[in-house]
Amino acid sequence: MASIRQEKIAELIQQELSIIFQREARNYCQGAMVSVTIVRVAPDLSIAKIYLSIFGAKDKTAVLESIKANKPKVKHALSQVIKKQLRKTPDLNFYIDDSLDYAMEIEQLLKK
Repeated sequence: MASIRQEKIAELIQQELSIIFQREARNYCQGAMVSVTIVRVAPDLSIAKIYLSIFGAKDKTAVLESIKANKPKVKHALSQVIKKQLRKTPDLNFYIDDSLDYAMEIEQLLKK
């Protein structure tokens, strides 16, 4: 179970990354709309697992690879915003959140 501190930092990272991806969609996301769905922070606050939903892209893995390639720039932009709240910005690990696709698949199977 995550501590209150972990939850607050996860929420802060989620909000700020959403703003960064919204502003820099052309540079980092190949023009696709990216939504930060879940952020999980390690107990020592050194690693953040970030789950992304990607909309408007033909190849979601290509967008994810583009974000991973620009990870140092994303981390720098994030650290500039949250430098007052955190001493050290956690290492960012990005993953595709496929829970929406899974839910739609289950819904289609139930309709049949």
